[in-house]
Amino acid sequence: MKLSEMRELLEQRGILLTKSLGQNFLHDAHQLERIVAAAALTPGDKVLEIGPGLGPLTELLLAQAGEVLAIEKDMRLVEVLKERFGRDLPAPRLKLLHADALDFLKQEPHDWHDWKLVANLPYSVASPILVELAAGARAPKTIVVTLQLEVAQRLLAHTDDDDYGLLTLLVGLDFTPNGWFKVSSGCFFPAPEVDSGCVCLARRERPLLPEALRGTFRQLVKRSFSQRRKMMLKLLKQDWPKERLDAAFAALKISPRERAEKLSLEQFVALTELLAA
Repeated sequence: MKLSEMRELLEQRGILLTKSLGQNFLHDAHQLERIVAAAALTPGDKVLEIGPGLGPLTELLLAQAGEVLAIEKDMRLVEVLKERFGRDLPAPRLKLLHADALDFLKQEPHDWHDWKLVANLPYSVASPILVELAAGARAPKTIVVTLQLEVAQRLLAHTDDDDYGLLTLLVGLDFTPNGWFKVSSGCFFPAPEVDSGCVCLARRERPLLPEALRGTFRQLVKRSFSQRRKMMLKLLKQDWPKERLDAAFAALKISPRERAEKLSLEQFVALTELLAA
């Protein structure tokens, strides 16, 4: 779908885009093709798309994947998508769902382990959607998402980077980065104030922690980064006894004065195992 076609369709429908819904539609054909290529789709793939908008990415996904579930919050756009795709495709190939994606993911437990998430995520909900989806055995096998550049940088960050933090670890527990590329703001309509990044994440073959310890890991990471310039040990005393913390830090040779940004994912995993023992 060309930019001129987007403008014409919106004008014909009298649709005014809503900034609060993150309605910045990617129209650049080259970038759309790069996103689909990064997902390495096959006719047997099932794809989850969140925020399809006017459907330029949806069209490419349907050309390569076997099944697409597209979740759109704006009913006006759902009607557009129905008109674009409803008459031309067998119903099983494309399912359109009018829903708030984050609410749907929280309220409707679903096993996504054999699905791929391929989407241009709305800026306002990108992080919580990723945290909700990228957790545990039910997570998609591949995630290819376009999101605000600073969020992409958090997913790609390493220990002691400025962008390293809560999102890095919560997603990194189950996924590893597998490439990324920048998408300039001019590729969207309307153009956002910031650039974006498309990140490809691959699910780990083996989980770093069993399901029973995931709650402890999340609690540990959230508390550790609640005030990232403070020493971890002092923050963690709100949740664990001092003696237990001292023993765990000593066993892992972590300085009691260390800040959370200095610890690797593997150290957080090891600390979780000791504190949950």
